[in-house]
Amino acid sequence: MALLVIDVQKGLFHRAHPIYQAEELLKNINNLVDRSHEKGVPVYYIQHANKSSLVEGSEAWELHPEIRPQDGDVIIHKRYGSAFQDTPLGEELTEKGIGRIVVTGLVTHGCVRATCLDALRLGYQVVLVEDGHSNFNKNATKYIKKWNKVLGRNGAELLTTEEVQFP
Repeated sequence: MALLVIDVQKGLFHRAHPIYQAEELLKNINNLVDRSHEKGVPVYYIQHANKSSLVEGSEAWELHPEIRPQDGDVIIHKRYGSAFQDTPLGEELTEKGIGRIVVTGLVTHGCVRATCLDALRLGYQVVLVEDGHSNFNKNATKYIKKWNKVLGRNGAELLTTEEVQFP
């Protein structure tokens, strides 16, 4: 099992529409990270780069200050929606014999969705943390509910932060 923390970067918290329930989201992600570390479950931080709002090396591109990788955590840089597309993530998981991933992060209808769908297509067991992803859309609750439902129908297991169990 591994925990994926997708695109929790400074630039996504400074949009016209704020991240929905940002404080609770960060609390839930850090709860999962802490529990992962306690159980020795690998944590992968996924960091997106593009040519406009998340330029690699810029302040906006940096991880949110409340997200603090520890020694042994892995940071994966990506340029596409899915954390699996043109990154070493799949190889890393295969090398470690990991077939089940717990997915958290930003944004629900973008990179979280794309990563979950790719992971399912690649044969991973996916746990989508229902209260562990969000977005900056003014219709955030609608998007979160919709994608929880769609990804659940496509094979993702839907659990809350508290329901996630690390072996």
